[in-house]
Amino acid sequence: MICLDEMGPESAKSHPGHEVIRPALDAERRARAAQEIDYGRRGKGYIFGAFEPATGQAFTAPYAGRTIATWVAFLDQVAAWMGPEPEHVYAVLDNLSTHRAVDVLLWNLAHPRWEFVFQPIYAAYLDLIEPWWKILRSLALKGRRFETWDAVEQAVEGATAYWNGHRHPFLWGSRKRRPSTRQPGIARLPLAA
Repeated sequence: MICLDEMGPESAKSHPGHEVIRPALDAERRARAAQEIDYGRRGKGYIFGAFEPATGQAFTAPYAGRTIATWVAFLDQVAAWMGPEPEHVYAVLDNLSTHRAVDVLLWNLAHPRWEFVFQPIYAAYLDLIEPWWKILRSLALKGRRFETWDAVEQAVEGATAYWNGHRHPFLWGSRKRRPSTRQPGIARLPLAA
């Protein structure tokens, strides 16, 4: 099974990060961190992605636009990336019109081991590439300023390589449990007012 989708449009702009603001020791309120508005008119595009939840392996490719031709080209890249080993490939897709176009269905006929599985409408949470996009954004874009679309492409390529070097399987509906900071047998008492 492989999840396919596109992220974007993304722009070459400033992407806000999380600034830590410590309270002042003199108990005065501090102003919130502010960032200058950046409209990002320095280039834009889409990041197409393929994600294999069973292994955590990911593949991304940047494109200037989201068209039927670019989607078919991306499917060719994904087929080459996966190699001939899997006998049957279930590709999970959303219901975007470019995913259901005639050229895409003809591509599917030319690749008989592929089967497209379209997720139900309003059920994006069923596609495991959606939480992975959030991870990719935090690795590649968060807290950075990009002057060109090429810089965004390089950041996404580097983040994808980093992810593939540290990947882990994704399980739908499963979250990692953090160890409790509480010590057994010690109850927390409410603070006195």
